[in-house]
Amino acid sequence: MTIRTRKFLGAILLLLLATVWALLGMAAAQMPWIAESGWRQAIYYVVVGMGWVLPAMPIVSWMQRPDRVKSGS
Repeated sequence: MTIRTRKFLGAILLLLLATVWALLGMAAAQMPWIAESGWRQAIYYVVVGMGWVLPAMPIVSWMQRPDRVKSGS
């Protein structure tokens, strides 16, 4: 697979990840133990807002991998 194809697929995966992460984060934020406290909401949104980076790192790493060199040509 060429780097161009990996970047295209990776961009789609990152958009999908961000969308699903945001929807799940918003749904979980409605839980009463989070919704009733301003401090808990602030901490929750900081953690969840930055938390998508961890699953995105392997996708970005895969996207940036160089093409394999074809031998014999």
